[in-house]
Amino acid sequence: MARKEIKKWTTLSSRYIIKRPWLTARVDEVQLPDGRINPEHYVLEYPDWVNVIAITTLGQMVMIRQYRHAVDDVLIELCAGVAEQGETPLQAAQRELLEETGYAGGTWHELMTIGQNPSICTNVTHCFLAQGVERVSEQCLDPGEDIEVLLMSEREVYGLLADNQMLQALMAAPLWRYFATRQSSPPKIGGVAEGRGSVPTGADGHPTLPLS
Repeated sequence: MARKEIKKWTTLSSRYIIKRPWLTARVDEVQLPDGRINPEHYVLEYPDWVNVIAITTLGQMVMIRQYRHAVDDVLIELCAGVAEQGETPLQAAQRELLEETGYAGGTWHELMTIGQNPSICTNVTHCFLAQGVERVSEQCLDPGEDIEVLLMSEREVYGLLADNQMLQALMAAPLWRYFATRQSSPPKIGGVAEGRGSVPTGADGHPTLPLS
C-alpha cells in the first residue's frame, strides 16, 4: 500500500519573541499544503544536547542526582548537557561527563539520536554509551549546579525505569535501548526505594552509596 504524500509547510514570516542564552523563541506564520494559514506556530531554538550512559571498569553505572526547579523535585539522571559552539557531540559528552562526575576514558559510541519535541524544538539529543570509564578528577561544576554522583548497579537503574522513577524522557529512552539491546537479559527488578530522587537499595538491602 502506497504511503500518503506528506508535504512540508511554507514559512510566510518569522519573528523572535525572546533571545536569551538559555531561551530563544520565535513565532512563525506558516501556510499548510492545502492553503490554510496558521498565524502563530511557536518554535523553541536550542543548541544540540548530549547525555551519557557511563559504565565503569567494575561494571557500575555512573548516575547523578540533582534538583530540578521546574518540577520542584530531586531526580536521578544520566550525565547530560549542552554541546557548545565548535564542539562535536562526542567532545561535548566527554566534557560533560568529566565536569559533572570526574569520570573519563573508556570506549565511546553514539547509541542513538532523538528529538524531545520536533513539532516545536529545533535541536536533537545525542545519546552516548561510554564503557570502561574511570574516575580521574574531582567535579568541576558550573555556577548553579549542585550534583551528587552515584555509582549504581544495572539492576538498580533498570529498577528505576521499571518503577517509572526516571522522569526525564530524553534519558529514559537511551537507557531502555541499552537494556533492550545488551547481550544478556535485563537485570531483575527489586530493591528500589520510593520517590523519584530516592537512592535505590542494593542486594543486601542497604542504600547505594554516593561517590565519596
